[in-house]
Amino acid sequence: MKRSSLRISIICILSAWSILTAGCMKNLLDQEPTTELGAASYWKTEDDATFAIMGAYANVRSLFDRDYYLDGHGEYFRTRGTSTVADDLLHGDAYRDGNYNPSGYGGSFDRMFKNLYGGVNRANYVIDNVTKMLPNATAASLPNLERIIGEARLLRGMVYFRLISMWGHVPYIGSTVYSNAEVATIARTPIAQVKDSIMADLTYAFEKLPVKAPEIGRASKAAALAFRGKLQLYWACWNDFGWPELEGFTADKGAAAAAYNAAAADFRKVINDYGLTLFRGGAPGEIDSLGKADKLPNYYYLFTPVANGDPEMIMAFNHGGTGTNQGEELMRDVAGRSHENSQCWVSPRYEIADRYQSTITGDFAPKLIPMNPAAPNARTASNSALNPRSYADRDYRMKASIMWDYEVSVGLASLKVTNWVPFIYKTWNQPVTIDGEKYTTYNTDGCNSGYVLRKFLRNYAGQGRSDGDYNFPVMRLADVYLMYAEATNAVNGPQADAIDLLNKIRHRGNLPPLSGEKTASKEAFFSAIEQERIIELFGEGHRGFDLRRWRALERVWGPPGGPGVWRMDTHNAQVTRYYQNTTPREYQQNYIFRIPQSERDRNPNLTQNTPWL
Repeated sequence: MKRSSLRISIICILSAWSILTAGCMKNLLDQEPTTELGAASYWKTEDDATFAIMGAYANVRSLFDRDYYLDGHGEYFRTRGTSTVADDLLHGDAYRDGNYNPSGYGGSFDRMFKNLYGGVNRANYVIDNVTKMLPNATAASLPNLERIIGEARLLRGMVYFRLISMWGHVPYIGSTVYSNAEVATIARTPIAQVKDSIMADLTYAFEKLPVKAPEIGRASKAAALAFRGKLQLYWACWNDFGWPELEGFTADKGAAAAAYNAAAADFRKVINDYGLTLFRGGAPGEIDSLGKADKLPNYYYLFTPVANGDPEMIMAFNHGGTGTNQGEELMRDVAGRSHENSQCWVSPRYEIADRYQSTITGDFAPKLIPMNPAAPNARTASNSALNPRSYADRDYRMKASIMWDYEVSVGLASLKVTNWVPFIYKTWNQPVTIDGEKYTTYNTDGCNSGYVLRKFLRNYAGQGRSDGDYNFPVMRLADVYLMYAEATNAVNGPQADAIDLLNKIRHRGNLPPLSGEKTASKEAFFSAIEQERIIELFGEGHRGFDLRRWRALERVWGPPGGPGVWRMDTHNAQVTRYYQNTTPREYQQNYIFRIPQSERDRNPNLTQNTPWL
């Protein structure tokens, strides 16, 4: 038997093991392979261990690489569905069936709960088996084996971090599970204990990982430190702002201060000790005139394969591209039919446009005015949302992230460039003449706001809609800058180094530095940090987690029982109203997710979160 066949067989078996709750799993696990070598014959060399950790990366990647859907839990990003439909033992889709609206979502992530535990089991399998190799390892191979264990523990820590961020107390499983019977009566572990286990994983990873991974896509010390800092920042927020929906959790201001300081210390090391820099030095780059897209800002290219392996990408999950069956789905999700028959599952909401500040004043521009296109002067009136001039002199990240009426992108079909495609809301696939040139308008009926995404959209031919090879980031240096500023501000108020970091991020939008009033107090600086998180991390899956850890749902949507807030479009139509007459209980259910009832039906010791009882 060829060794490659052995590896494929083992990866398939491991993938099946990773789904702990599949209905036919018990019979599968009880079977011994009859045509392949057993696992005991496999874990012999560094190559075996390396191949196994690559499989773990691929498995865990599928739990994080479409986090842009989760931005739908915020107020600026619309998710109308998910593109992927895989649903089998080997490729169960964690994002499928989730609710990505700003409210009512907490009971819709049973599939993600299950698949996250699949990621835990995959990491445990690598940790357990490579650990068994250590006593017989040579001095030359020992550091690499310990590195692999560190990578697996980092992945396990990331998955458990996601679990506690959504569900609070969760069962902690620290070794490989081979049978459902092993976990049939396991209870939920208190969040503080799980947090400490994650900390231990991330600390081990930091100690054993290289300063810089020689291979693109593998983790480094900076990644372990950044995630450890993020975990401590979240722990600080839960203790600072409270988490009353999590039974048995008591907020502690002292613990919050200690965690903020510890988070800041880790972020400071990431920023200062590893030579990391923002993409293209944080320079804004070139920007084309309104309605043109030959020259796009550097921020746009940060989300194309040009940025793969860039120092800003502290940790990013690799995608194989064409012919690998491991391509990313970004274009299929963000674009319309004019781009390789994509489906536009996600798009900006109208309200995001007003968050992009003026490059002249460095502050918010006058609010856009949505207008019916049939109204007189709708496309020429000052500040009209339909007037392209209203979008002039804005943060460069605006043109790099969204498109409004008469903005263009590169049309793609059958792996070839078609022509420039002008976007005109509700004018799908129609002939139009602009400046004497004939075009066909963008064909995308997935948008209901008046805007579509440019962020993540390819502007070159040669790949199908699901064949992208962009390495999706799960930790960027810009996020570390912002988290460091948040952590230090929470304890000591605005600090000079934190202000400088925010100004570096703003510079890539060609914005002037923050004014004195934006840094005059802890509250003002927090607002500036939140503003940059909204713009800089737009569509990367952070906003919903931020709103929950800051307990900001009521601030954004109004108090329980209130009228709610309409989402509008550029044509001045009311699209959807969220949080209308919402009860306190419904708010509570948006702060903490429901433990899957199917899991509780099988396991009598698995308690439920209080708002879902």
